[in-house]
Amino acid sequence: MGIPTLIATNTEDDDATSSFTSGIDSTYDEYMFVFTDCNPATNDRHFSFQCSTDGGSNYNVTMTTTYIRVEHSEDGSGGSVSYNTSRDQAQGTDFQNLADSVGSGADESCAGILHLFSPASTTYVKHFYSRSSTMSSGPQSTSALVAGYFNTTSAINAIQFKFTGGTQNFDGVIQMYGIS
Repeated sequence: MGIPTLIATNTEDDDATSSFTSGIDSTYDEYMFVFTDCNPATNDRHFSFQCSTDGGSNYNVTMTTTYIRVEHSEDGSGGSVSYNTSRDQAQGTDFQNLADSVGSGADESCAGILHLFSPASTTYVKHFYSRSSTMSSGPQSTSALVAGYFNTTSAINAIQFKFTGGTQNFDGVIQMYGIS
């Protein structure tokens, strides 16, 4: 891995979305988004993202993804690893879940890292992967491994994060880094 350079920090305080509409260009071949202490206002929500090829006017780039979940309950029961077909997409345009069932309590949130590769390419599709950790509404500790690609040869130039389920305000910090 190369050296990360901080490009921008979004500190959300009861906001519905967190968007990066500048700074994603050909300067770096890899961009890393670090999300920390993302806590929804409503219990049991899914933290998600989607990209844009038009500067953030629309977040609906076609993607194919896979979603693996690891969980263990706070009381010591229920440890499992599963491929979650309800969280992946096959040429879909929805927001992709990165962490699911995030709790709204003061001791519940999600954190993780999303890597996006060659977003400025106009020749190839754009690959990504993410790893997150969540204290969910179960209450349980979960980890999600998500990977996929955006099926477009247009340059991706904006990204948005939000919790699913209508307008779900949240608190948290999301940072964008370029990797050189």
